[in-house]
Amino acid sequence: MTLIGRLFVIFFAFLAACLVAGAVVVCAIMFPEFSDLGAGPVDPGVLNIVLGFGFIFVSGFALVPAMIVVLLTEAFNIRSALTYAVGGGLVGLGCYLGLVPFDADQLRFDGIVRRHLEIMTGAGILAGVVYWLIAGRNAGAWRVPPPPSRRPPPMPSQSPSPPTR
Repeated sequence: MTLIGRLFVIFFAFLAACLVAGAVVVCAIMFPEFSDLGAGPVDPGVLNIVLGFGFIFVSGFALVPAMIVVLLTEAFNIRSALTYAVGGGLVGLGCYLGLVPFDADQLRFDGIVRRHLEIMTGAGILAGVVYWLIAGRNAGAWRVPPPPSRRPPPMPSQSPSPPTR
């Protein structure tokens, strides 16, 4: 039963991490638009739609690599925040490089935009920290058996024995 509860916690933490990463990606990509003072206020409905698409984009591309990181940390009881931050950064980096064309003849990526690479890696790091805050601090704890119940301490030797009938 604890495994099923743990799977729900992992799923919720993954969704929260994807929401944060999607918000970071959307805000960072749209920052030049936000900084333009002449553009006027941003419509909240449009911002909600863009954040929703950012969430779907990040969660769709990051599902398999993030689950590999989750499986490794759960299997080896790794609970370090740094591990989740580095894992999230690698997942963000992998998601970005998965979208960039790769030239197999020269073994290099064509068209890498450094700013976008930094945004995706930073979003992955932040997503890893959010995941750690929700689920990573207790990674692998579901496998530890509960401690045995403690028996009450023995009666002192000087105490009178209970009356018998």
